[in-house]
Amino acid sequence: MSRESKAQHRYQILRYVVFVAAIAILGRLFYVQLIDDSYKARAASNIMRSYVEYPMRGEVLDRRGEYLIRSRICYDVMVVTRDIPKEGFDSMRLAAILNISMDKLRRELRRAGPRSYTPHLVVGYLSQEAKLIFDENEFKGFYTRFRTAREYPRQVGGNLLGYVSEVRPEDIEKWKYYSAGDYIGIGGVESAYETLLRGEKGVSYRVNDNRGAVKGAYKDGALDVLPVKGTQLTSTIDARLQEFAEKLMVGKVGAIVAIEPSTGEILAMVSSPTYNPDLMVGRQRNTNFLEMTRNQRMPQFTRALKEHYAPGSTFKLVQGLVGLEEGVLNPGDRHPCSNGFTYGVGRNSRTLKCHSHESPLNLRRAVAESCNAYFCYVFKDIITNPKYGSIKNGMRKWTDYVHSFGFGNRLDCDLYGESKGFVPTPEFYDKGYDGRWNWGTVISCAIGQGEMACTPLQMANLAAIIANRGYYYIPHIIKAIEGRDSIDRRFYERHYTMVSARHFETIIDGMWLSVNEKGTSRLARLEGWDVCGKTGTAEHNRRDASGRRYPDHSTFLSFAPRNNPRIAISVYVEHGGFGSEIAVPIASLIEELYLTDTIKRPEMLDKVLNYNINYGYYDAKQRKYDAKHSK
Repeated sequence: MSRESKAQHRYQILRYVVFVAAIAILGRLFYVQLIDDSYKARAASNIMRSYVEYPMRGEVLDRRGEYLIRSRICYDVMVVTRDIPKEGFDSMRLAAILNISMDKLRRELRRAGPRSYTPHLVVGYLSQEAKLIFDENEFKGFYTRFRTAREYPRQVGGNLLGYVSEVRPEDIEKWKYYSAGDYIGIGGVESAYETLLRGEKGVSYRVNDNRGAVKGAYKDGALDVLPVKGTQLTSTIDARLQEFAEKLMVGKVGAIVAIEPSTGEILAMVSSPTYNPDLMVGRQRNTNFLEMTRNQRMPQFTRALKEHYAPGSTFKLVQGLVGLEEGVLNPGDRHPCSNGFTYGVGRNSRTLKCHSHESPLNLRRAVAESCNAYFCYVFKDIITNPKYGSIKNGMRKWTDYVHSFGFGNRLDCDLYGESKGFVPTPEFYDKGYDGRWNWGTVISCAIGQGEMACTPLQMANLAAIIANRGYYYIPHIIKAIEGRDSIDRRFYERHYTMVSARHFETIIDGMWLSVNEKGTSRLARLEGWDVCGKTGTAEHNRRDASGRRYPDHSTFLSFAPRNNPRIAISVYVEHGGFGSEIAVPIASLIEELYLTDTIKRPEMLDKVLNYNINYGYYDAKQRKYDAKHSK
């Protein structure tokens, strides 16, 4: 091939390569520009911003359809410092609109960082009116984010309902759903049902110009995801009853729990002192929270679920039932009482005291009169029963019975933070007494004292068990969930005790006598209703600086009416003295309102509202705390 032919051949090959390359380039441009949007998106990202869209949080209603919690519209003011114009903005004007100080504004801008693309919260809870003024001023780099804030029409149930607060780093780490600036339910219903109440976040994409001003939706909102509103919940709470119960407990420390026995639905749950849940909403939330934490009566502490109390004489009901089931006790059996139960010999002799009453008594009268000695005999006979071979085995069996009544274990209600309480075991006493103990060592368990501890919820559940003649439904706070046919199936299951139903009528007879004839619960009598009740006076170890013990705790269990009961209730008032003194009238007034829709005993109401209790224990703690933190 001639030199000229070779040159022409190379030229043809080069033309072919160039042609193929051109075709490839053109094809790639066609794909990028007309088919593949990724490059467009990358280009658009220089001017596009994504914004989280928050949903309306679900409402919470009471059992009659009244709002306990609802949401109102407000806004967060956010800043992207990268979008703030170099020439700056009218900071004084912005601070005035947002109702914050200049120091606050400067501090948040420093926290946001210079020239940052990451949105940062400047201030929350901006009203709709303030937002309109904000929008009119068009502060470049600043924008509002839709938000909702909680409000509480009745302003009750702070411990019960909980509140909403900004997420903590540990919340973000635990749940991938949350990001900095999100809000989460804290305590009560807000926390327990957070995943339903919160809804689902959405996202919107907006186009900004080179000065940070929003020009409109990206692709006309085609990529936006709408938020999903939170689920509405209907609670078991009777709002009027809750409000009334909290009113009765003003100035007192303790708890009230009322349950519908036939369902396990909680009608009212009071931890006193409590707080107005509206105090945990808005810009003063942190200040209000700090004030509560300084209060040594602990208004933020849910006593109804978490506090450990000695059940006191209300526990005699369990003791009698176990004795009947074990066959060591018959309803007609009589035991003597000489102002107490004496045990031990010589120098080791001890007396567990009792108040004056007729003696001897049968089981019904022993319940009505709340005789300590009677149930000491019963307890002794249970754990020393020869069929178990030893006291340890006898007490182990007794412990099993007590557990079946819901003591010593969480009831598994639908609120977080429930305590187990405590039921002593043989192993516990073995450890404490190096294996050397007898029935006299543990005799205080007979009357719900010593190491026994339970929660007010467990005490109310005991009242429901007796009302139901031997079984209970797990107490719960939610009655219905929007969009669902039912609540959790576990709340429909009956939980039976180890005591046969036939034994309960004898105990109920005694509770009825205690209220309606000569007994310790006479103040609970309610005209037209067969009320059953049992008082308790619980001892404790709290003493003042001189060593004197503060007054006992006042307790009461009750249900009404006797047949087909509609309400079961426990009341616990710290340092209230005898159960009949203050716990009984509180419970009776609550039952009256629930059963009759009115209060016809104004003198009893006045007594409760004006009842003065010496809380020297808490006053001393407060003085000590204030002195320590004033330095």
